[in-house]
Amino acid sequence: MLPAAHRLRRSTDFGRTVREGVRAGRSTMVVHHLAPGDADGPAMVGFVVSKAVGNAVTRNLVKRRLRSAMASRTDRLPAGSTTVLRALPAAAGSDYAVLVRDVDRCLERLTRSSTKVRA
Repeated sequence: MLPAAHRLRRSTDFGRTVREGVRAGRSTMVVHHLAPGDADGPAMVGFVVSKAVGNAVTRNLVKRRLRSAMASRTDRLPAGSTTVLRALPAAAGSDYAVLVRDVDRCLERLTRSSTKVRA
């Protein structure tokens, strides 16, 4: 379970991360990542699963899987950063292993590119 301290809740934070952050995409999701301006808090993670993904049961299943995948990966994110995972319709038909693989690849790409930008 993703700890409450790591959950992104405010719509302004979601909007800022999507607008100003870098992104990496796979067939099942797009991950937006905004590197920290100051590293004074935990890495925050938010999830967007729209009605295009499926009905409420399907959306909640996808959201639970993504939340579970990110719970063990928040330590890879820089302190103070914000990350938004936006599920695409293909996520509804994907199993947990595929979602985890896509999360890992996106995070690897984003953390690598944000390190280059800051250096």
